[in-house]
Amino acid sequence: MDLPPPELALVPRPRRLVVRSGRFRLDARTALRVAPGAEPAARLLRGLLAPATGLALPAAADGTFALALDSALTGLGEEGYGLTVSPQGVLLRAARPAGLLNGVQTVRQLLPYEVLSGRPVRGTVWELPAVEITDVPRHRWRGSMLDVARHFQPLSYLLRYVDLMALHKLNVLHLHLTDDQGWRMPVAAYPRLTEVGGQRAESQIGPAGGDRFDGRPHSGWYTPAELARLIGYAAERGITVVPETGAPGHVRAALAAHPELGTDPARHLDVWTRWGVCENVLGVEDHVLDFFRTVLDEVMDVFPSPYVHLGGDECPVTEWEHSPAARARAAREGLPGPRALHGWFLTRMTEHVVRAGRRPVAWAEDGVALPRECTVMSWREPAHAWAAARRGHEVVHADHRATYFDYPQRHGPLEPPGQPGLVVDLRTVYGLDLAPPDEDPSTARVLGAQGQLWTEFVNTPGHIEYLTYPRLCALAERVWDGASGWEDFAGRLTGHRERLDVLGVPHAPHTTGPHARAVPRTDPLRSA
Repeated sequence: MDLPPPELALVPRPRRLVVRSGRFRLDARTALRVAPGAEPAARLLRGLLAPATGLALPAAADGTFALALDSALTGLGEEGYGLTVSPQGVLLRAARPAGLLNGVQTVRQLLPYEVLSGRPVRGTVWELPAVEITDVPRHRWRGSMLDVARHFQPLSYLLRYVDLMALHKLNVLHLHLTDDQGWRMPVAAYPRLTEVGGQRAESQIGPAGGDRFDGRPHSGWYTPAELARLIGYAAERGITVVPETGAPGHVRAALAAHPELGTDPARHLDVWTRWGVCENVLGVEDHVLDFFRTVLDEVMDVFPSPYVHLGGDECPVTEWEHSPAARARAAREGLPGPRALHGWFLTRMTEHVVRAGRRPVAWAEDGVALPRECTVMSWREPAHAWAAARRGHEVVHADHRATYFDYPQRHGPLEPPGQPGLVVDLRTVYGLDLAPPDEDPSTARVLGAQGQLWTEFVNTPGHIEYLTYPRLCALAERVWDGASGWEDFAGRLTGHRERLDVLGVPHAPHTTGPHARAVPRTDPLRSA
């Protein structure tokens, strides 16, 4: 099959793209003309192109490849860019540094597919097609969530994950750091959180409710230096890392390390080895609030992100209903009953994060009134997103039926294990609806959307990437612009799959049309 030229296979599609005649060749004589403020983009460009091309791209006052910042280009906003390529030279311009970084990724995609190989490529002419591009993202939250609590992934893989996000102009890595099955966030004040909570005896095999286990211990957590490396590496590519240390549910690993945090301090629990929703939740005494304020302080010391995710989803209330201390707390706070402690706890943590000058994020849940300052991550119903926006919340779409990549991509025995009950195929992801049900000023409060990969069934980098791609390509298209339509996107994706192949990304193949082929049994699970 003949592949389309790279300029016709850009993902996400630029807002405006005009292809002209001619090409610009990058060779040993090509130099960069770097205006003040454009140095980070120049470093990124060199670092991305050098492994395959061997080109140094030195700086020179008369360089034919110019990178410039111009604050007068207000129409490009924070992340937009303009790119002009002619046979005589290249001009990449933006109003802000993040725009230049996005433009660098477009330059990368315009070059022959082999530029992504990460190793020397011989015999390829490195040419850019003559184009005029003006490109501005529609949404400012273009995210991907990776759950490293259920199955830990080392820093080396997170750096690769960031590189793949940046190629698709995604700008938020939401890192799910804690859950019932593991605590991966280092907290100097409470080292037992990782020493005890960072390891479990074994892992369940199959869906929640089963009784099969693999018998293999699982452990891992990050050091502050590793997280600093990740944050810096992501920032160099225009990506913010948003940490999530969830509460008051999904805390079994924390309770294993510190029983005094629970509703029954005399009870000793292990780190949970099962999947599903654990009934164990935090107690609601003052020392528990102080504990998690300290955790959040250390999270905010490590992560400079303006957003801090508090979790807040799937919090059973049975233990509170049976706890005299929880019932007494609800009465003292004037709450209608223990069930209301869920929102009360999140309000206390929200207040702490706001006092620190940050913006709290929480998952939307039925019946839980979140403080106005919370950015709402709507995962159950799209209607929740619009209702939250009308109440004055910032909103991120995370509808599980279109953005949860732990669900299988297709029916059939060849598909790797996944979350049961739903199939989320490529077209479903592309169909994610970010438009309001009617014209509404609350639309401005919708920040964007993100894809989620929960890792109960996913323990290798190759499996992560097989489930993520090309579904994350479709999401990236929707949150960047998404105005071109399914057929146009599907046509460009044919060429973009070549990029994924060159990068060594195991990705779900075509399942309909002339390029349909079977899903391989083993490749998706190999380490990347």
